[in-house]
Amino acid sequence: MHNTNKVLKTDHNKCTGCRLCELVCAVKHDHVSNPTRSRIRVIKWEAEGIYVPMSCQQCEDAPCAIACPAKALSRNMDMGRVELDYDKCIGCRTCVSVCPFGAMHFVATDRKVIKCDLCDGDPQCVRFCDTKAVNLVDAGDVSLQKGREAAKRLRGADSRTSSLVA
Repeated sequence: MHNTNKVLKTDHNKCTGCRLCELVCAVKHDHVSNPTRSRIRVIKWEAEGIYVPMSCQQCEDAPCAIACPAKALSRNMDMGRVELDYDKCIGCRTCVSVCPFGAMHFVATDRKVIKCDLCDGDPQCVRFCDTKAVNLVDAGDVSLQKGREAAKRLRGADSRTSSLVA
């Protein structure tokens, strides 16, 4: 049975930078309270003064899976996610270098690559985020919302341009 692809949708306007998502992720996966082992990362954009939670977007045509020379990354159609097979992974970090979202990570102490696995459908980062800055949503909903936001920006730019021309 094919499930709808799910992704973590983040809202930087709601993120306080507490980084609890990083800690619960590391505890869930590696049983340690160490944010370097987290599959989600909170990046601070200093100039803007905002925090941006970043995680795997479970890309339809995942660059990480395409670039992996060991074929350790593939789409699990039933779970609707890109999965990493640790038995096949050779630790070359090609996936880390090609991910456009910076969502693949290499843990030097373990000499292994890590990525979000959506906690098998129950992401702990979503569960523990008090401000709801991280949510699990249908991938199509995110695409639709991004399209609407782009259209609004274009309309705004179009009206500014036409007022300059007039």
